[in-house]
Amino acid sequence: MELTVVIPAKDRPGVVEGAVEAALAQTVSSLEVVVVDDGSRPPLRLRERERLRVIRRERSGGPSAARNAGLAAARGRYVTFIDDDNRHLPHFAEASLRAIAGSDLPPPVGCLSGIEIVRGGRVVETRLPPTHPRGDHFSLEQPPPGRSHMTKGTLVVETEVLRSIGGFDESLRSREQADLFYRLNPVCSIAGIDTVAYRVDRDPGERLSRDPAALVEGVERLIDKHRPLMEAHPRGYADLLLGHARMSIVAGPRREVLPSIARAFRIAPRHTAGVLLDGRRMASALAHLNTSG
Repeated sequence: MELTVVIPAKDRPGVVEGAVEAALAQTVSSLEVVVVDDGSRPPLRLRERERLRVIRRERSGGPSAARNAGLAAARGRYVTFIDDDNRHLPHFAEASLRAIAGSDLPPPVGCLSGIEIVRGGRVVETRLPPTHPRGDHFSLEQPPPGRSHMTKGTLVVETEVLRSIGGFDESLRSREQADLFYRLNPVCSIAGIDTVAYRVDRDPGERLSRDPAALVEGVERLIDKHRPLMEAHPRGYADLLLGHARMSIVAGPRREVLPSIARAFRIAPRHTAGVLLDGRRMASALAHLNTSG
């Protein structure tokens, strides 16, 4: 088995069926799909298909716990994760595995692909990922122009590498993907490819990432957990706080906006001023307001 696709799901059988169909329609046949039912009431009842397994958790533990349950059950050499309301394009697995096999980065190597953001059936934004060799710290590093760290959900990586770093931190209610990459990139190269192979639907709907309490708690716990690393990357630390300010404008609490900007100024004043005065970066930030998961 080459690849395991893990889909955490709760209470939305009609939505997750679409994610399963897209994963099974990949041009690579040597893959399995593992749906983790995170305490749905009633339990998910999905149509039986070859290469599909459903794991049931009687009590919901949240997205990170569901992803870790899928990681533990994965049989593929590589693993990837996708939320039930997003979709893999048919060439996602093939493009990712080909990039890993052909990479000259220090091994082991994971892969990120491009994302298209869809609203109302129309593509409103495209993001391409950066490349970071083993030893970097991903989003704490500065990406090249035209590249976005907001592509983390497309990760394809060796299953044993992800298991070796402990998978996702289940104590984090948000920012769990940032935490994962802070721990993964030091031991695994990340190859970013120009192929757009992942679709994110941003039509209105409730999302955990828009829970104000989870947003505030998540960013503070992330900083506390990685404080020495943050302080060693002041520009990346400032960018995290500016990103939190942007999300606070959308999801709240609004009282977080000015304090987060002030903290960013204290940490990296010239960089923060440059971001706020750069028209192109501000336009990009505004575009991300309703598309950042």
